[in-house]
Amino acid sequence: MALGFPTALRTTRATTLLTAIDAGGAAGVLELYTGARPATGAAITDQTLLGTLTFSYPCGEVVDGVLTFDAITQDAEADADGEAAWGRIKTSADAFVMDLDVTDTGGGGDIELNDATISAGGPIAVTGTKQIAEGNA
Repeated sequence: MALGFPTALRTTRATTLLTAIDAGGAAGVLELYTGARPATGAAITDQTLLGTLTFSYPCGEVVDGVLTFDAITQDAEADADGEAAWGRIKTSADAFVMDLDVTDTGGGGDIELNDATISAGGPIAVTGTKQIAEGNA
């Protein structure tokens, strides 16, 4: 069951997340990885980086407690083959913001991709995001 917060608190949460993603002074990024997700913010060990997508700058806007992302630029040429299992959002200055689950479109992940099975050299595109600030994360 998702947590439920009043609009003012959801707005604060969503604004904090938006500010964190934009904190590097330029567009933040979403890195997609294979393998088991490490502890929150922990070092990448044996996971494979599949590709990097770039947020808009600023990354979106907050209205009534919901952060809606502006366009997330696809990675036109994936770095490696593999199944995207999770993603890490970082600032443009490479600072950790958050880790999240990744699935195919309709799979219910925090981030949904056109296809979570990635082929090196192929495109990777985000097709949807959960309303993370509403308490789903």
